[in-house]
Amino acid sequence: MFYKNGKVNSKEKKSGFTLIEVMVSLAVLGFVLVIIFGAFRLGLSAWERGESSKEEYQRIRIASQVLSQQLKSIVPYKIQNKSAGGDYLAFEGKAHSLKFVSAFPIKARQIEGFVFASYEFKENGEAGGRLVLHEQRVLNKDFMEEGLKEEAGVPLIEGISQLRFEYYREGDPQKDQAEEWVEEWNGKDEKDLPKYLKATLTFKGKDGKESSLTLIPSISANKVEERRVAPRIFRPGIRPPGTP
Repeated sequence: MFYKNGKVNSKEKKSGFTLIEVMVSLAVLGFVLVIIFGAFRLGLSAWERGESSKEEYQRIRIASQVLSQQLKSIVPYKIQNKSAGGDYLAFEGKAHSLKFVSAFPIKARQIEGFVFASYEFKENGEAGGRLVLHEQRVLNKDFMEEGLKEEAGVPLIEGISQLRFEYYREGDPQKDQAEEWVEEWNGKDEKDLPKYLKATLTFKGKDGKESSLTLIPSISANKVEERRVAPRIFRPGIRPPGTP
């Protein structure tokens, strides 16, 4: 601002920002930065939860494959027991537990013949339940009647909220019996093993959403007549007798 001929020249005023304009601009800029930072944190948290859920699902899927392999290798092993009213199949299946004889061990590093396996689902509140495996070699005739040692159990799958076993019974036209899935299968009452097993695992991810994984392995040797000779298992690298 300057004087010309004793008057103020209004066209030559100085230009600039007032203090109020600067404060408003800084407030708007800070608000925008808060929104951007919040969106970034939200996206990063969602990505971490997604990766954690993916790893958890992958871990359960790998353990389920091992479980499915042992279930496929179930054999119709008969126990000779006169006190139980005669011979019976070493198989006891319920909704949350399962006992059987298999040719595929999980705990043993080397194959040493048939193993008696016992699965039991145990709840653990909000932390999620777990599938506990007991496994031992078939050495005596009373292994089905022996109690399981709690400390010998191994958690096979952890972090599952529910586990359910089901057993497929084939239809019999002569008995007017339709094919169906049943919740229990007692080897003392049944003549054969179920044709299929169904294991449904329900687990909760880090985001709180529940997912399920269903396994339906088939028991190829479900008929008692098929186990006249125990299957011979050969280790990798060793050729069976009679092969070139």
